[in-house]
Amino acid sequence: MSDLIVLGFDHIDDAAKVLTECRALQKEYLLDMEDAVVVTRDANGKTHLHQSVNLEKAGASWGLFSGGFWGAVVGLLCLNPLAGFVIGSAVGAGAGALAGKMSDYGIDDGFITKLGDTIPPNTSALFVLVRKSQPDKVLADLQQFKGHARILQTSLSPEAEAKLKAALGDTSAATTPAA
Repeated sequence: MSDLIVLGFDHIDDAAKVLTECRALQKEYLLDMEDAVVVTRDANGKTHLHQSVNLEKAGASWGLFSGGFWGAVVGLLCLNPLAGFVIGSAVGAGAGALAGKMSDYGIDDGFITKLGDTIPPNTSALFVLVRKSQPDKVLADLQQFKGHARILQTSLSPEAEAKLKAALGDTSAATTPAA
């Protein structure tokens, strides 16, 4: 089962910095993230979601490839494989992008948006869905951000949450476990 951790930051670019560090930990096989989303809120109060997995782009790429292939096959039957390839690629890319835009992966976008709307303007938050980790090594590495992050929400056990708070220097009130 994955654990959800939501961290809030006082600066708009801090969440992206921590996500970069989490990706480095993932390359070292110390952290296995299922999904991660950076939420920023600009000076006007508008919330922006920056997904780590761009499903629209992935869908368009797959649609381009599969549409091109099937278009060329049908084009061969009609004695015009180039036209079939071009038309199939265009239709496939469009359909794949639409399918990617309509799908949701990992953390629910509605939950992210609702919680993201509660952060103050000119701040950011990092939503991380963790499959597994090496907690002691990850917490030691995240201590470089001590005093910059606060826990907004988590599904961690109380003991694990206390360790995370200690590593981050979070002195905020107790958080509510995620549903």
